[in-house]
Amino acid sequence: MSLRIRTIARLTGIREATLRAWERRYGFPRPERSENNYRVYSRDEVEAVRRVAKLMEEGLSVSEAIAQVRDEPARSILSGARRMERFWAAVMVMDAEAADAVLSEAQVGLDATTYCDTVLIPLLREMASRLDVAREHLASALVRQRLRMLLAGMERVGEGPRALLACPARDHHEGGLLALGVHLKARGWRVTLLGADTPAEALEGACMQVRPDVVALSFLRRRDAEDFVAVLSEAMHACAPTPVVVGGPGAREHLKTLFTLGAQYAESAEELIAVWQQARNAQNRP
Repeated sequence: MSLRIRTIARLTGIREATLRAWERRYGFPRPERSENNYRVYSRDEVEAVRRVAKLMEEGLSVSEAIAQVRDEPARSILSGARRMERFWAAVMVMDAEAADAVLSEAQVGLDATTYCDTVLIPLLREMASRLDVAREHLASALVRQRLRMLLAGMERVGEGPRALLACPARDHHEGGLLALGVHLKARGWRVTLLGADTPAEALEGACMQVRPDVVALSFLRRRDAEDFVAVLSEAMHACAPTPVVVGGPGAREHLKTLFTLGAQYAESAEELIAVWQQARNAQNRP
């Protein structure tokens, strides 16, 4: 994912001018250039900047903090890979306690979004290619439990917009939805999570109760065009007039259809927030 410097400044609390000064003086961070010659940054660069900011809060100078962060990746990648192999080994022998202990160990020293993005979601993505059905169910349950605990344990900051998150009917894979909740909550949003396999009538009742600013639906399950139209149409009718933003591989292959139905598409919390802001600005225009 490529992010602009304005977004990096907002996510890290480091001013754009400071980031440019660091780049000139220390060669850090290292953005790439887009086709329009804008600076664009990877998620790894965001986390590196956050780490530098934290080290500076702990008393290091900017040069010392950058030097330490530059020296961390090789060590952390190696130790992280070894730790995850211990997770897979525990899952292979169906030792849930040992696998969960690895997840606890991996969380030490990481903030919620970093733990989500660098540990939990990568594990979910690998499961289908590594495990049989029984072991995948065990491992998936452990990771989803961690994501739920992570989301529940995050302190709410202020009274930001409210998002209602759900997987549509017959879609049971909520890992991506939980990760979205973590990222939204970290940005000050209020999150109401309905979770997997949410029927339209449940969406309607929740919308009437909590009055969300946006409804986010995660389609992971692949559907034919007719089924996709039926499920999304029913969900949008249940949520109306609240804007509906759709994500996930099960929706990506039906982009034209979902836009025709009046939904929007987003692949990250940043994109969802941008879509919501655009919709709100359009409503406020005279």
